[in-house]
Amino acid sequence: MDYGIISLLPAVIAIGLAIATRQVVISLLTGAFVGALIIDKGNVVNAFMDTFATYVTGAITDASHASILIFTLTIAGMVAILNLTGGTSAIAASLSKRVKSSRGAQVITSLIGCLVFFDDYANILIVGPTMQPLCDRLHVSREKLTYIVHTTAGIVAGIALMTTWIGFEIGLVTDAFSNMGYENVNGFMIIVKNIPYMFYNIMAIIISFAVALMMRDFGPMYKAERAARLGKKLETGDSSKNVATDNTVEIGKNGKVWYALVPILTMVLTIFFGIWYSGAKSLGSDVDPFTLTGFRDCIGEADPMPPIVWAAMLSTLVASVIAKIFVKVPIKKVYSTWLNGFFGLCEVGIVIVIAWSLGMVITDLHTADFLVGIVSDGVAVGVLPACVFLISCIISFCSGTSWGTMPIVFPIAIPLVAAFVEDPANSHLVIATIAAVLSGSTFGDQTSPISDSSILSSATSGCDVISHVKTQIPYALVPASIAFIGYLLIGFMDIGALLPLIGGAAAVLLVVRFVGKSTNPKDLLEREHR
Repeated sequence: MDYGIISLLPAVIAIGLAIATRQVVISLLTGAFVGALIIDKGNVVNAFMDTFATYVTGAITDASHASILIFTLTIAGMVAILNLTGGTSAIAASLSKRVKSSRGAQVITSLIGCLVFFDDYANILIVGPTMQPLCDRLHVSREKLTYIVHTTAGIVAGIALMTTWIGFEIGLVTDAFSNMGYENVNGFMIIVKNIPYMFYNIMAIIISFAVALMMRDFGPMYKAERAARLGKKLETGDSSKNVATDNTVEIGKNGKVWYALVPILTMVLTIFFGIWYSGAKSLGSDVDPFTLTGFRDCIGEADPMPPIVWAAMLSTLVASVIAKIFVKVPIKKVYSTWLNGFFGLCEVGIVIVIAWSLGMVITDLHTADFLVGIVSDGVAVGVLPACVFLISCIISFCSGTSWGTMPIVFPIAIPLVAAFVEDPANSHLVIATIAAVLSGSTFGDQTSPISDSSILSSATSGCDVISHVKTQIPYALVPASIAFIGYLLIGFMDIGALLPLIGGAAAVLLVVRFVGKSTNPKDLLEREHR
């Protein structure tokens, strides 16, 4: 059934209520209920039952969703054990010897975020709690910390090759080309070619480092950073809460760096080799997993969800062994600490489940099809990459998911553009369109208040989710605008990615320099005394 423009109503209501009331759970449930009411043709009783029996239950029982919940809650417990051993405090203390300023704290947080590139959820759960003590001590606002954590999570995972995203992306690209009759197209190489065209992701990384190095901020983030530098509390919600240290989780004071590094590396390596093993097991004897080509095929074929569960369990076990043997913590205490960390994220888990439920409602309303239909009708071919980027941004923002946006837009966007070129696998236009879908989907996931990664980033960094969204959106709109222009240039000029990248990077630096205001403590104090 075609619901037309009314299909936008659940997302609009959920987002509007979330911003107006700061009650995310109520807002998401209201949006889901409104969507169910539309689907059930105004039958309130059926809509109420379907909201919970169909959508909330369906969100929980989905295998991928269950894996993400297990991973998230288990790693939250593991982080609590790392705090108990003093491992995270030791990392912060070690960094503190080298980092003496708010500029340094922001830069090192960005660098660590880029290094933990293999999975966005792992990045969020590791970097936020680990870097919060250092950022607090050096007067970096929780809003800025959350922005950095969120940016370096999904943004970097979206363009790195060895991540939990890669198999999903390769599968979507391969299916789209296969449906057009191109059976031998290498999806992995298409993803490699598309990286330079991921304008939003690349510009978002550049702006995150630029505001840190230049110590200049703008929009609501400037107010948050100004308050933090001057030691004032910004009244933007509950920004003092941190799920990693809530519920009376103790924090060790005499830990060693390796107490935290060993479990974290265990998780990284388990995910990395787990994905490889999962793909090799799926392919069986059809490929030699120990060759470069075989390794690439294994990564592309793998289901990343089981490996992240393996990694969560194994890294938690390693952290527990360290706590017991080297820190002499009783097993009962280790277990209770893990439970406290686990339950500290349960509220976040509830929000994520309801966000998924709303996403399912939006899918059943065919909201994406309505939006794509508006763009694809009567649009010139040169405008298509930019339009695909824009529609991907809107869909992912309204639905709160990048992974839910990609499989909706890819089957329509790629054939639409490929029809105008001779060699789709090597066309700037097609490659840029693929990148536009991926990077546009990332934009919405990063900026939407109903996104699970927005909710999780805020919770693990101790920031109110609406405050995070408000302070982050201006920093996302700048690279998004530059990306839109870049896709227009490629569409009309049929050029490569180099010129848009150089021009875009220069534009980012100019915006930060001339729009941003200094958050250097000396400049702020001078301004205060004027």
